[in-house]
Amino acid sequence: MKIFNQKKQVILSGHDLDIDTVYQVARGNKESVQVTIDDNSLLAMEASRRYVFEIVKAGKPVYGINTGFGALSDKHIPENDLSQLQLNLIRSHCTGIGRPFGRKVTRAIMLLRANCLCSGFSGVNPNIVKLLLAFLNNDIIPIVPQKGSVGASGDLAPLSHIALSLIGEGDVMFEGHKINSSVAIKKIGMSAAVLGPKDGLALINGTAVMTALGALAIKQAEKMATLADIAAGVTLDAVRGTDRAYYKKISDLKPHKGQLDVCYNMEKILHDSEILHSHEHCGKVQDPYSLRCVPQVHGACRQTLEHARAVITTELNAVTDNPLIFLDTKEVVSGGNFHGEALALAMDYLAMGMAELCNISERRIEKMMNPTFSDLPPFLTKSSGLNSGLMIAHVTAAALTSENKYLCHPASVDSIPTSTDKEDHVSMGVTAGRKLHDVIFNLKNTLAIELLCATQGIEFHRPKKSSDFIEGIISTIRETVPFITDDRNFSKDIEEIVKLINNDQLIPLSTNTTLGGLR
Repeated sequence: MKIFNQKKQVILSGHDLDIDTVYQVARGNKESVQVTIDDNSLLAMEASRRYVFEIVKAGKPVYGINTGFGALSDKHIPENDLSQLQLNLIRSHCTGIGRPFGRKVTRAIMLLRANCLCSGFSGVNPNIVKLLLAFLNNDIIPIVPQKGSVGASGDLAPLSHIALSLIGEGDVMFEGHKINSSVAIKKIGMSAAVLGPKDGLALINGTAVMTALGALAIKQAEKMATLADIAAGVTLDAVRGTDRAYYKKISDLKPHKGQLDVCYNMEKILHDSEILHSHEHCGKVQDPYSLRCVPQVHGACRQTLEHARAVITTELNAVTDNPLIFLDTKEVVSGGNFHGEALALAMDYLAMGMAELCNISERRIEKMMNPTFSDLPPFLTKSSGLNSGLMIAHVTAAALTSENKYLCHPASVDSIPTSTDKEDHVSMGVTAGRKLHDVIFNLKNTLAIELLCATQGIEFHRPKKSSDFIEGIISTIRETVPFITDDRNFSKDIEEIVKLINNDQLIPLSTNTTLGGLR
């Protein structure tokens, strides 16, 4: 995989795709990114394809090429029926239900499926992979229902809906309209795919859907980990807490990398805050755990992120279909690389980490609501009683936090046998990925509520200022969210802060070296 400047050109080899590139392509369009196949990968795909036809001519039954599928693998299919076999496979496996995946996720799925096939172990017709990339490059987005995969034997149902679009029978979004894919294919001057031996199975047997969900979740989770540190810092100053618990010597005695990074960040976020220094001798000795233990809790959550990133990075360049073609030994071997157990476990683990960031954020919000602890006006409003202030904003945070608790029931510990018990253990990896995104969504909104509350709390300490870093955060938020004097529709304020998060208008402050630069 190579990337060039100007319009980004991503060249797939099947070996060196990374999460950042997946994210870039997923968010891109035909004006910003183009994806092509590495020349050596194209040669490998062509050689693998030729071997498939050698097998067909020999007539010996080989799974996935001239047999039925799954529990029907003992059925030998005559040569003149092989194209119909693959066509039937795609049609019959289009059983997805529910809302379709969003544009970014679907683009990531297509990229990952193409990258896997570019490794040259699948025997697929290279022209079909070129058509798949033409969909990406022309922003043709297949309609892919979210539900229907058990995360083993590949993400069969959702990937089948993409394959159906490639053969001109599926629905796609193109140029702002939902149309049949055959129309979109004609508009870009290409022809629909004609499936030959192994083509259909190669397109749908793999972990592209769950891997795409994982890769995009990683990018969101990284932002949330940084944002959680920022929110904690603003809250600490709002309630006039102490930063003594972030003393580096403490974390040096428990040197988990995540804890050390958060400890570093908290020092940078709070550096030279007037508010912090104004109450050094106030008599408070220890803050509650939600403030005192930020390095330990946030740091542990970062460890779940590091593990998930490592697992998903490996999966990006894994060959995950079945059977696999080994040209060096002239073998076609059935295995289980389509099984998503590693991904499911990693995404369940990451969901727990993100839920814990939400959990501790909600506790910090509660501390700001409570005047007995914070010495701030009740619910952060001057005229409490007449005004309810941010009372119910906290309730929303509590609702999101509680929802995350049941979303963290691990999908990976479940398994349900399918295909007459031939496929008797499955990963539920797509389920793990989908609920991980729900957890991150809830976390993002809870952090937005914490920032709404904390920036309001800071204002009650004026004319004292917080650190330069925190004042930068407040200034950015104040551009769209004014100081609260009387009750108003606070959901709009939360939405505005979420927009700032989504548009990377808060996170870039963390990389501003003049403000300290966060890890």
